[in-house]
Amino acid sequence: MGRIFVFVNQKGGVGKTTSAINIGAYLAEAGQRVLLVDFDSQANLTSGIGADGKKPGIYELISGKNSPAEVIQETSVQNLFVIPASIDLSGAAVELVEQEDRDFYLKRALEGLRDQYDYILIDCPPSLGILTLNGMVAADGVLIPLQCEYFALEGLSLLLQTIKRIQKSLNPHLEIGGIFFTMYDQRTKLAQDVVRQVTAYFKDRVFKTIIPRNVRLSEAPSHGIPISQYDALCVGARSYKSLAEEVLNRGR
Repeated sequence: MGRIFVFVNQKGGVGKTTSAINIGAYLAEAGQRVLLVDFDSQANLTSGIGADGKKPGIYELISGKNSPAEVIQETSVQNLFVIPASIDLSGAAVELVEQEDRDFYLKRALEGLRDQYDYILIDCPPSLGILTLNGMVAADGVLIPLQCEYFALEGLSLLLQTIKRIQKSLNPHLEIGGIFFTMYDQRTKLAQDVVRQVTAYFKDRVFKTIIPRNVRLSEAPSHGIPISQYDALCVGARSYKSLAEEVLNRGR
């Protein structure tokens, strides 16, 4: 059975989508069969991995209009597949609110895919709304990208409260798969303080690899490819490769 991880942070611009793409790509390059799921109506993961957002995607899958085989697309990376998103997904958030089982749509849609992939990685919107709740109900673990700034600590507290509520009522098997730091600038004392405080409190839940600020990581999505294919030698690529190895080792 494959492991399902959801990338969650209610704050935008923390590198959530970039992390999903690049960790997924490096896991695939390590021989794992990986499925990326874009569960954000902004569809940044879809464009960032070069998928066709005009074809049926995750909205059509959860609404029952298309089967998994009809929505899964191949990517430029061997063993890496994607279910794209489109603006139609924003309508799903409204439609789901009125449904009695509104938090379980994504779980049901992905359940039959577990035995086909080693890892299923879900990219959620920058909010704690109904789409993100669906992601956490469907997942085994939450991966939390944390930007090295003061407000990130406040946001982390709120996110952890939400995870606890989901564990109690909707998904008792949900775990914190790990916290990792992004956009790290070692020149600033604040970034160092955030890393020290979070690591001291969460200990082994924090990944050792820290993702630095790197312009090449920002450029790769505009070409529709992961950093491993855009510039495999840059510091951002080396960092994400190391982080993916940590994810893989924890799974083992």
